[in-house]
Amino acid sequence: MRLDLFSDVADLTAAIVDIESVSGAEEALADAVEEALRALPHLAVEREGNNVVARTGLGRAERVVLAGHLDTVPLNGNLPSRVEGDRLYGCGTTDMKSGVAVALRLAATVPAPTRDVTYVFYECEEIEAERNGLRRLAAARPDLLAGDFAVLMEPTGGQIEGGCQGTMRVEVTATGERAHSARAWMGSNAIHTAGRILDVLRAYEPARPVVDGLEYHEGLNAVFVRGGVAGNVIPDECVVTVNYRFAPDKSPAEAEAYLRELFAGFAVEVTDAAAAARPGLTHPAAAAFAAASGAEVRAKLGWTDVARFAELGVPAVNYGPGEPTLAHTRDEYVELPLIVDCETRMRAWLTA
Repeated sequence: MRLDLFSDVADLTAAIVDIESVSGAEEALADAVEEALRALPHLAVEREGNNVVARTGLGRAERVVLAGHLDTVPLNGNLPSRVEGDRLYGCGTTDMKSGVAVALRLAATVPAPTRDVTYVFYECEEIEAERNGLRRLAAARPDLLAGDFAVLMEPTGGQIEGGCQGTMRVEVTATGERAHSARAWMGSNAIHTAGRILDVLRAYEPARPVVDGLEYHEGLNAVFVRGGVAGNVIPDECVVTVNYRFAPDKSPAEAEAYLRELFAGFAVEVTDAAAAARPGLTHPAAAAFAAASGAEVRAKLGWTDVARFAELGVPAVNYGPGEPTLAHTRDEYVELPLIVDCETRMRAWLTA
C-alpha cells in the first residue's frame, strides 16, 4: 500500500492504521514509509532493519529529532479503522500512529524548516527492550539520532510531558527455617517474616520531587510474592518483587542504594532497571517548542524512550495527539481535531 504524505493528516492516519504492524511484523509499514520518504528530494533516507530514518541537511544551527514507533500491540478485533464523528477508531490510532502521521506530514510538507530535522520511525517498541528499534539504532548508529533536542510522539493528549520516570524491579528476600507445620515452633516462617517487607511498603510516602520545574510522583509497590514449599512445611524463603518508579533526580545507582537502605536486613537483588530522563526543557529549541505548541507542560509519570535520547545527551520530551489512557484497549481511538491541532502547532515550531 502506498502512503500519500500530502493527504489530509486524518486520512493519512487512517491509512497508516490500516497497515497492520504488530510488533515484529512491521515490514509492510516500514516499506510504505520508506517508499514515501524516498520520493522527497529534500530528505536523505536510511533504513536499518525496519527502522527508517530521514534527515534534512540544510546546515541549520540546530538539529531536532522527531521519533515515533511503527508497531502496535496485537490486534483485538479493532482493524480496519473506522470513523465515528470526530473519532478515528482502530489498533494503534492513539499509540502512536496518529503521531507517526503528524511526523510524516511534516517531513513531506516542510521542506525547508528553520531547524534541521531528523525523522525516526522505528520498530518493536511494544515488546522486550532487546528488540527495541530505537535502542538498536542508539547502539549501532548513534550518529542517526544526534541532535540538540528530540520530540517522541508518544500519546500525551496534545500536552507536553517532560522527561520520564526511571523504573527498577528488585527481589527482596525474607529467610527462615523449614519445619513440619505440626511443629511450627521448631522452624521460622519466612512468609510471616516477609510481613515486615509489606509493612515498609504500606508505610511508604511517595516522594514528589520537582525537577527542572516539573513535579514527579514516585511509586513503590509489591508486584509479585513467591514463597512456600508444601502444604505441611514451614517455608524457609519468601521473595517479594518490588517495582520502584523514581524521579529523574536519581540515577539507577542512587535508586538502588535507596532501596537497599529501605529494606535493610533483607537481601535485595536488582532484576531490572531503566534510567529516568530529565525534562529537557532548558535548551533553546525546547523552549521554542513549548512556546510554539502553547501546550501545558507536565511531568511524564512512566518510562518512555526519551530516556534513550537522554543517554545520548539529547534532551527530549513526549508530545503527541493520542490519549494515553486509551492505549492498548480494544476501543482505542484518537480525536481527529487533536491530530490536526498537533500538526499545526509542530509546523509553527519548525517554520518560525
